[in-house]
Amino acid sequence: MAKSGVRSRRRKPKFIRSGGNHLKRLGRKWRKPKGIDSKMRRAIQGKPLRPKAGYGGDGRTKGIHPSGYAEVMIHNESELEGLDPKTQAARIASKVGLLKRENILSKADELGIKVLNR
Repeated sequence: MAKSGVRSRRRKPKFIRSGGNHLKRLGRKWRKPKGIDSKMRRAIQGKPLRPKAGYGGDGRTKGIHPSGYAEVMIHNESELEGLDPKTQAARIASKVGLLKRENILSKADELGIKVLNR
């Protein structure tokens, strides 16, 4: 257990699609097995694992960036005003242009707010 009483994140297995480790064209992305005789669909022992409810993360750590900050999406400078620099970090939206992004970064430096995508 971590000092704060919150369980550390356990590693989840890499969920790969059926046959994804044999055929390169299938890739390693997850697809639900649907074949009538599929050993993976029937959860035969020794076959790759499938996503289930038990693999979910701890509710207290959901939505928290690995750095320990809660992420807040920022679109303009005025949205930086309400952030708590000790617990929250800013992520600048992808639609924000270069000029506005530079203004947000300078304002964040003044306020001591961490920006996750500089």
